[in-house]
Amino acid sequence: MGEFKGKVVVITGASRGIGRGIAVAFACECAQTVLASSSEQNLAAAASVIAAHGAQPVTVAGDLRTLVACEQLFRRVKESFGRCDILVNNAGATRAGNFLDLPDEVWLDGFALKFFGAVRLTRLFWPMLKAAQGHVVNIIGGAARTVEPEFLVGGSVNAAAANFTKGLSRLGMRDGVQVNAVHPGQTATERTERLIEQRAAAAGKTVEEVRKAMVEKSGTRRMATPEDIAELTVFLCSERARHIQGTAIAVDGGATPGLY
Repeated sequence: MGEFKGKVVVITGASRGIGRGIAVAFACECAQTVLASSSEQNLAAAASVIAAHGAQPVTVAGDLRTLVACEQLFRRVKESFGRCDILVNNAGATRAGNFLDLPDEVWLDGFALKFFGAVRLTRLFWPMLKAAQGHVVNIIGGAARTVEPEFLVGGSVNAAAANFTKGLSRLGMRDGVQVNAVHPGQTATERTERLIEQRAAAAGKTVEEVRKAMVEKSGTRRMATPEDIAELTVFLCSERARHIQGTAIAVDGGATPGLY
């Protein structure tokens, strides 16, 4: 307990689901968290939860699909703390659906937040991360490794984010910044429920049929929880994991097929 006391952790997509779970975990370890998301209302609700476990978090609302919002988040952290020890790029919500029904706007929107948002924030915070000999953890997803015709946007964005993470880790080796990725599997969040609804519509099935098929196909006993992802994220940023660099770890109960 307390390994992260005095350290500043910036987490995007932190108002709900996996991002909020990660923020709670770092708060429990005495870190100062900075929560970024698009909804002020959701951020306020998350902040009250996180404050019960540690320091009062700083919240920054903005559309991280834009450079302006990324720069706003960076300025807030610089002015408030003058440092950033850990950056967790978690924001991103790509759509599922029938390929022929997905217009350019859906593809562009998918890349705008999860990929370009992470790229811009990492570029902005890198000097601080280098000074702190800190960490970048990109929360991506199993679709980076497996393909499904009803999730081509998400799979493409995730694969790009995974490639970016691996390449960035080479720079991290030179600059002393640890860079890794986490690939959550099916995780019990509101986001997962929306994806199930989209897949059901694309396949002409009921939500219940799709949910049951997903669990049966994975072969797992249960869906992951945000806490499962959070525990690994905190570990990757600890001194115990200092020699883990440029890797991607699945938290999916063994659902991902094949060797990797």
